[in-house]
Amino acid sequence: MIVFYKAINILFDIIEVFIFIRIFLSFLPIDYRSGFSRFIYDVTEPILRPCSMILERLGIDTGFLDFSPLLALLFMNLIIYILKIIIF
Repeated sequence: MIVFYKAINILFDIIEVFIFIRIFLSFLPIDYRSGFSRFIYDVTEPILRPCSMILERLGIDTGFLDFSPLLALLFMNLIIYILKIIIF
């Protein structure tokens, strides 16, 4: 079980880095069809889209800023915390 926890933790760390890269890229005037940008978008979209839909269903209008990355990071940290409690 410890190996499973470590693997999930490493995977979530990588995804967190990709989410931060996507946040950074969102402030730059770049073409999202380029290779690197498209890769980051494709990897993070399955995680961020459900969080965005949750915010929409709750009626939270964030205006200019997108809070779905923050919500995704919170959910991922919550999952890691729960796994840590279960395993250890």
